[in-house]
Amino acid sequence: MQLSIYRIFPGIVLSFIIAYAGIYLSRIIGNEVLNLSKSPISPIMLSIIVGLLVGNIIKIPSIFSDGIRFSLKFILRLGIICLGIRLGLLDILKVGVTGIPLIIVCIIFSIVLVNYFCKFLNVPAKIGSLIAVGTSICGASAIVATSPAINANKEEVTYAVANITIFGIIAMFIYPFLGHYLFKGDELSIGLFLGTSIHETAQVAGAGLIYSEQYNSPNTMDIATVTKLVRNISMIFVIPFISYLYVKNNINKENSRQSILSMFPIFIIGFIIMGLIRSIGDYGIQNTDLALGLFLNDQWQSIINYIKSLAEYSLAVAMAAVGISTNLISLRSLGIKPFYVGFSAAISVGFVSYIGIVFLNYFI
Repeated sequence: MQLSIYRIFPGIVLSFIIAYAGIYLSRIIGNEVLNLSKSPISPIMLSIIVGLLVGNIIKIPSIFSDGIRFSLKFILRLGIICLGIRLGLLDILKVGVTGIPLIIVCIIFSIVLVNYFCKFLNVPAKIGSLIAVGTSICGASAIVATSPAINANKEEVTYAVANITIFGIIAMFIYPFLGHYLFKGDELSIGLFLGTSIHETAQVAGAGLIYSEQYNSPNTMDIATVTKLVRNISMIFVIPFISYLYVKNNINKENSRQSILSMFPIFIIGFIIMGLIRSIGDYGIQNTDLALGLFLNDQWQSIINYIKSLAEYSLAVAMAAVGISTNLISLRSLGIKPFYVGFSAAISVGFVSYIGIVFLNYFI
């Protein structure tokens, strides 16, 4: 056991250092460059970029190999499980009768549209599945959480995360002004639009903040953020569903030997359990002032924040390992078509969100 620890330790430390650099750069960009409370550029994306630079500029000695592989497999799964703590099911009640059907419609259309564009452009099924979950749910986090379930390789994960990040950032800067024009300053409609059409949680928060400061509307940011959190909750259902679709559609190709259990792996079950723990704790705070019968509100929030940080660092470490072990030249083999899919999906989801809000406002 000691020998195993000694073998994986150097690679884990290297991955952690690169991940820390990615997290630090993310905070610098968000706080000092863009003057936002949270960076719109995911630490996951920046960890991959720093890892790519290190791994492609410097020849990494073999002493780091075992730890890098450990980070790719086990630390990644730890991060995904901890990610479930963000999914408080009680948030569903906050978006009301207008928000819930809109979110469901946008998620369904996102998945359908991405699958259509992938088939039309002949984009590989794995990267199509990753772009679908990234577009429909919560960007890089959903891509990272889905990748082990469909055995996506490092190049596909890197490409999909870059895809989602680029179009999400563009939307973050454009949609606050577009939403104000389309919905004539209606706070609820604009908040729903931002929360359903932008990919990353941090990007939604950034768009909400831009709108709030530009148009003196703090409620819009709150509505957008809660709407996005409810979208995130759908990870519980969408990740197993996307995994099921992928395995079903490729059962005669590379997945003929996989069992049905491979579509619902243990780390996703752990993710769901963590979300249920969060929901039960939140329910306890609302009704008895004790989470899980043990923790006061301040203690419970501290526990949640700690697990969120653990998830962020774990996923950043795993993605740093992805970057280190990815050859940039190999990304060229994926071509430009997945970016066409990402662009088309981003535009289409924004359009579906707009039509859905107009329709719901008319009938509700």
